[in-house]
Amino acid sequence: MSEQSTQPETFKPPVTVALTGASGAQYGLRLIEVLVAAKHEVWVMISKAAHMVIATETDVNLPAQPARLAEALGALCRAQPGQIRCFGREEWMAPVASGSGAPSAMVICPCSTGTLSAVATGASNNLIERAADVALKERRTLVMVPREAPLSAIHLEHMLSLTRLGAVMLPAAPGFYHRPERIDDLIDFIVARILNQLNIEHSLMPRWGE
Repeated sequence: MSEQSTQPETFKPPVTVALTGASGAQYGLRLIEVLVAAKHEVWVMISKAAHMVIATETDVNLPAQPARLAEALGALCRAQPGQIRCFGREEWMAPVASGSGAPSAMVICPCSTGTLSAVATGASNNLIERAADVALKERRTLVMVPREAPLSAIHLEHMLSLTRLGAVMLPAAPGFYHRPERIDDLIDFIVARILNQLNIEHSLMPRWGE
């Protein structure tokens, strides 16, 4: 009988997921869950405002301290040990803080209009903003999921600027042509669109024409 392998789990390339203070925390949490199920390593950042939104919109209780947050998300998403890594807002030695760090596609979901503004102007006042700045300058995939209504000219100008810089604006505006029956169906509609932008296979719903 061969000995059981003690080699650590090998994950697919990391994807960075940041949750900020817009409504729609369910989208970001579901995205993390699906990425974990797809065997990707997931690097997570959650802003202070996003913690408040999560507490308001869901029954999920997530601690702020990065190590405890990783444990809580790991249990919630049934992740393998080490599959989810969490970083604090000023953890400047995190790999996402520099272009010389390990490459990773990034999704800000949901994306507050404050974060939208900061990224559009290169503010980099915290790790989420800096990671997005790195994604732009390194020409990596950056998907931003704003959730605001109505949109002011300021919001629209920032979206246009970021689109011209290479970011993908993917508003949290689910469609209804797939005849959703549950709120989860609406959440999966947006998560599926994000996965399409990341070129990650999924079975959340069929593509148009299938």
